[in-house]
Amino acid sequence: MSEANPAASIQANRDASRPLFLVPKGVLTPDGIKEGFAVVVQENTFVAVGPAESLAQQYATAERVELPERLIMPGFIDSHQHLAQAFGKGFAYGEPSEIFKRVWVPMEGFLNEELVHLSGKLAAFEALRGGFTTISDAGARNANDLGLLADAVEEVGVRCVLGFICNDFPDAPKPPDPKVIVENAQKHLDRFGNGLVTPSLAVSIPEIASDTMLGTVYRMCEESGRVFQTHVNKHLVAVERSIVDRKLRPLEHLVRAGALGPATLAAHATLICPDEMKLLADKGAAVAYCPVATCWKGNAVSPALMMDVFGIRVGLGTDGTRNDAFRLVDMAEAAQRIAFGLAVGDSSCGGGARWLHMGSKGGASALGLGKVTGAVEAGLAADFLIVNLDVPELIPAWDLPWDLVRLGNKSQIEAVFVDGKLRLRDGWPVDWDARALMNRINELAISAVSQAPIKRVHGTSAEHAAFRKATGI
Repeated sequence: MSEANPAASIQANRDASRPLFLVPKGVLTPDGIKEGFAVVVQENTFVAVGPAESLAQQYATAERVELPERLIMPGFIDSHQHLAQAFGKGFAYGEPSEIFKRVWVPMEGFLNEELVHLSGKLAAFEALRGGFTTISDAGARNANDLGLLADAVEEVGVRCVLGFICNDFPDAPKPPDPKVIVENAQKHLDRFGNGLVTPSLAVSIPEIASDTMLGTVYRMCEESGRVFQTHVNKHLVAVERSIVDRKLRPLEHLVRAGALGPATLAAHATLICPDEMKLLADKGAAVAYCPVATCWKGNAVSPALMMDVFGIRVGLGTDGTRNDAFRLVDMAEAAQRIAFGLAVGDSSCGGGARWLHMGSKGGASALGLGKVTGAVEAGLAADFLIVNLDVPELIPAWDLPWDLVRLGNKSQIEAVFVDGKLRLRDGWPVDWDARALMNRINELAISAVSQAPIKRVHGTSAEHAAFRKATGI
C-alpha cells in the first residue's frame, strides 16, 4: 500500500508554460482505461495523451511526475446544481415533493449578498472535493447580482455554467415587465463567457413563464450557443397542474412554446411517457438525470438508460443534494437497476463505463461544453482527477470501470485540476483558506437561515425518535 501522495510534488504555482508530463498507472480515455499512457498538460490544455514511451522524447524537457498506482480520469460534471441552496441541503431529508415552494424559494430569497457568495463558494468547494470539475447552476431565486456566484466559483476554481432565471409569472397579479427580463438576460449572456464561467438562461418550471418568454429565451440560448435550463416533469403534482391548466404535459408545453430543442437542458425528466421520449430524441434536447434527488424528494426515476439508448444526451446532476461524484454514479446505476432492470432481468443496466461516460463526457455534451471539457483528450481543457487505485476497495481490480462506479470513493481523489491548474490536494485547496470559509459560514448561516420563512413538513430525526418513544409507534 502506498502512503504518500505522489501528486504532492506538483506545485500549485508552477510555471504553466512548461509542459507537465504525468505518467500514471492508467488513464481513463473515451476508449477505455489505457495502461502505459502519459498525459501532457501545458497552460490549461491537454496537449498530448498517448503511450508514455512514444511521447517521452518529444517532451524530454517537461516536468515529469510519476504516478504509480494512480488513475488519471476526467473530472466529473454536475449537470444540475443549485449554488444558492448549499445551506439547506439537509432540509431535504424526509420531505415530500415540490420542496422548492416551502424551502428553497423562501431560503434563497432571504440570503443577503455575503450569504449568496458564501453559499456559492461552499457548494463549489464541496463539488471539487467530490470530484466535480464542472457544475451547472440552474439559477438563483433572489435579487442579488449573479456576479457573487461567478466570483465564488472563480475563487474556488471550478468550471461553471451559470443560469439566469427569466420567469415572468404570467398568472401573477403584477407580473414583471418581460422587456426588462429579456434585456437583463441579454446582459447576462454578454457579461460572462470568459474564464471559468459560461452563461446560461433558465426558467424554473414551464408554468411560471409565458409561452412568449419561453420561446424568446430558448431562441436567445440557441442563437448564442448557450444552454436553456428548466425543470421538467419532475413531480406528479406539476404534471397534473399542467394538464389541468393547459391540457398539455410540461414537456409538451415546451414544444408548443418553441422551447424544446438542441439548446434545452431538461432537468430531472422523471415522469416521461413514450411520446415525450420521442419528443426529446427528435428535438435533440438533453436531460440532467438526478438520481439522488429522485431518492430524496422525487416521484419517480428518470428512464435515463432508455434515453441514452435512443440517442438522447444525458448528463448526471446532483440537484445540490450531495456533491459526491462517485456516490452519484453509483446511485445513477442503482436507481436504474431498481426501477427498471430488476423487473425485466437486466442485470447490467448499461454496464459501468456507461455511467462514467454520463458523469463526464455525456455531461459536457448536455451542457454544450463537449468541445471544452469532459474527457482526457488532446485539445480539451485539462480538467482531471488523480485517483489512488492502491486501496483495499480496488484490490483486486477485475473490471476497473465497474469498480469505480460501485466501489470508488472521493477519499481516493488525491488531486483535482481545473483548466490545467492544481486546485485541490487531498481534499483541500492549495491556494485559499477553506477553514476561514467554513468558520464564517458557521458564524452567519445558521442564524440567518433560521429566520427565513421555511416550512418543513417532517420533523428532525430527534423529533421522530421522541414521537416513536412517546407513542410506541
